[in-house]
Amino acid sequence: MSSIDESRTFIPLNIAVLTISDTRALEDDKSGSTLADRLVVAGHKLAAREIIVDDVDAIRGVIKRWIADANIDAIITTGGTGFTGRDVTPEAIEPLLEKRMDGFSIAFHMLSHAKIGTSTIQSRATAGVAGATFIFCLPGSPGACRDGWDGILAAQLDYRTRPCNFVEIMPRLDEHLRRPKAKGASA
Repeated sequence: MSSIDESRTFIPLNIAVLTISDTRALEDDKSGSTLADRLVVAGHKLAAREIIVDDVDAIRGVIKRWIADANIDAIITTGGTGFTGRDVTPEAIEPLLEKRMDGFSIAFHMLSHAKIGTSTIQSRATAGVAGATFIFCLPGSPGACRDGWDGILAAQLDYRTRPCNFVEIMPRLDEHLRRPKAKGASA
């Protein structure tokens, strides 16, 4: 079981929130507001927040822009993870991922199953890393956003969480992109 190590200093992250919906506007976006409110209360900075329609190219455009932004550490999306014809978030984002995070989906479904039973199988929640940026895709309901943040992301995006967390590995996410030093070069 994870715990908070109070001897470590909290490190605030810059987190962007993207709501994917054909029907929501900022003023009635309960899921995006749930995520934005929770991450700010936890001590992180809301780096960006947008709403985009359920369209693969539109979603990819925003996600690619945020991945390229050195001031964004993590992206959380809400919406578009179901099975209807307009639900295209995994199709838009998964091809951009350099590494998938299968455990996120498993953990999310375990939490969700405890609350909504087998209905959890109607979600294709997914996550991974692209361009040294963590990306988490949650369903579009406020309850799913609360579950995802409270049950997984709040701890994993907190440097004080033990035995491990995402923050402590962030400096190494792009090490495969760095040029290795020449043999004999000093560190």
